[in-house]
Amino acid sequence: MLARGKRNGEPFLLIKPWTYMNRSGAALLPLADDESFDPDSNLLVLVDDVALDIGTFRLRAEGSAGGHNGLKHIESVLGGQQYARLRIGVGPRPFDSADMADYVLDKFSRSERKALDDIMETLCEAVESWFDEGIEAAMRRFNRVPGSGGRGHENPPELRTPNPER
Repeated sequence: MLARGKRNGEPFLLIKPWTYMNRSGAALLPLADDESFDPDSNLLVLVDDVALDIGTFRLRAEGSAGGHNGLKHIESVLGGQQYARLRIGVGPRPFDSADMADYVLDKFSRSERKALDDIMETLCEAVESWFDEGIEAAMRRFNRVPGSGGRGHENPPELRTPNPER
């Protein structure tokens, strides 16, 4: 899915891959060949992260895929790790959840949905900050140490348990 828009006179593309997560980079193939496209400053990938508690998030200027297959595929398409990402917490994964795919594809509990709803406005502000000011300014503004009262880092709700009906 593709949407075009402008913010403060600057054009942008919003891309949502329709592929399986481990083929997410395919959505970037048309951009990868565009000489004016600079992933270092023109790309922000929003991604789920089981290493972060639900209801938290972290902006990163670059870095490893951290075991995330979607990011691995994006890196293979782009030829590197130099692109910004907004990691949105969906963890921690319960110890009894053996299959990571089942865990991340499972439905959120009510309390988890509320935790995500509670940070949605702040997530949007973080994306706007990245767009307007760049990743470094957005990281300074939104990345906080959990428990310090920073925005987007509230106490997580009860841990998700696998949905037995799936």
